[in-house]
Amino acid sequence: MPDRYHQFATSAFGRTLTKRLGLPSPTPLRRHRPGQALASGTVLSGTAHGSRLDQAVHAVLKDLGVGVHEEQVEGTRYAALVFDATGITSSEQLGQLHDFFGPAIREVGTCGRVIVLGTPPEECADQRERTAQRALEGYVRTAGKELKRGATAQLVYASRGAEEALDSTLTFLLSPKSAYVSGQVIRIGAVEAPKVDRTAPLRGKVALVTGASRGIGAAIAETLSRDGAHVVCLDVPAQGEDLAKVANRIGGSALQMDITAEDAPRKLVQHFSDKHDGLDVVVHNAGITRDKTIGRMDRAKWDQVLAVNLTAQERINERLLESDSPLRSGGRLIGVASIAGIAGNVGQSNYATSKAGVIGVVQSLAPKAAERGVTINAVAPGFIETQMTAVIPMFVREAGRRMNSLSQGGLPVDVAETIAWYASPASAGVNGNVVRVCGQSLLGA
Repeated sequence: MPDRYHQFATSAFGRTLTKRLGLPSPTPLRRHRPGQALASGTVLSGTAHGSRLDQAVHAVLKDLGVGVHEEQVEGTRYAALVFDATGITSSEQLGQLHDFFGPAIREVGTCGRVIVLGTPPEECADQRERTAQRALEGYVRTAGKELKRGATAQLVYASRGAEEALDSTLTFLLSPKSAYVSGQVIRIGAVEAPKVDRTAPLRGKVALVTGASRGIGAAIAETLSRDGAHVVCLDVPAQGEDLAKVANRIGGSALQMDITAEDAPRKLVQHFSDKHDGLDVVVHNAGITRDKTIGRMDRAKWDQVLAVNLTAQERINERLLESDSPLRSGGRLIGVASIAGIAGNVGQSNYATSKAGVIGVVQSLAPKAAERGVTINAVAPGFIETQMTAVIPMFVREAGRRMNSLSQGGLPVDVAETIAWYASPASAGVNGNVVRVCGQSLLGA
């Protein structure tokens, strides 16, 4: 269903009226199109005293071909403000954030970016440094809520030794691919991340997408295929016709299977061992809802949702992380959680429990995955414009669209682009993360 308020608010008369009445005024977001540069415009780069990521940041910016200013130039509109805050070791030094962003933040252009880089607080030996680095989160989340015209803000915590692993994450955050991601905290570990062809980072890779017959799943399959992967699209037999259409459209293959079946993990392992000689990316997108309030929820509805959304994913991951599985070193396990798993939702105790469990899967398996040279992460979508959200009652639907910093719903491709960033071989340092794709929703943490 089209967002008619968004269409009205971006018309000439609508812009005037919404400004006069103080109503939300969503800016059309700039999303990536094949053939376009991943980043353009001029970036203002700043560094706190004693920081360690300046050279690595400038190397990424140079590789992207953007202009870089190290001092603000009056009258310049900036595509991004990037500040290396790793040198901040006490609360007294946090004033350097104000000194850099205070004069410049009003010069962030339409759909611009604000990125702050820090050190993971848990890795700081000094108590005052740990405190100061944790304080960066409050600053960045506030910046995201104050920015206008479709601009976003993110915090990237990079471990010591992760200097050469910044490329994939900085490129994603600076690009239109992160259009509906804002107010997020991302952690990058100290690993060796390979360089990739940015136009086809998944060339030669085999990817599995569950629940791929429509909506977000179809968008994920299309995006991974665009990036060069052969995508195996999986769904239940009842969705076979739609599944085949998606697979044919992207030049992938279709696999009909009930992932909740007892033998599903074994069959998947056998399929990718026999048919594809291995597996590189697994996206657990399959999910269902069976909504009722807690007092009216019967056990069958509870069991159905937990089985599809969580237990099946656990069983498949556990099998894929065994030593004889077809999941290759450098593999990617990616879950689809939900903002409901963070904030809860009326009438969705089963769904919210399952999606919080997906977050738990990421947190509990990240160390084991790393031992195998694999990463595991998840996205947590907010209000995404799909067939499912189109049938939500109007007032609830409008609240979902407007109650975020970008004052609009996201699109399936926004979820897909975030998953493609996780899937890239260059994202080797991104492990154990849960990133919300919600326009910085006002609900949840």
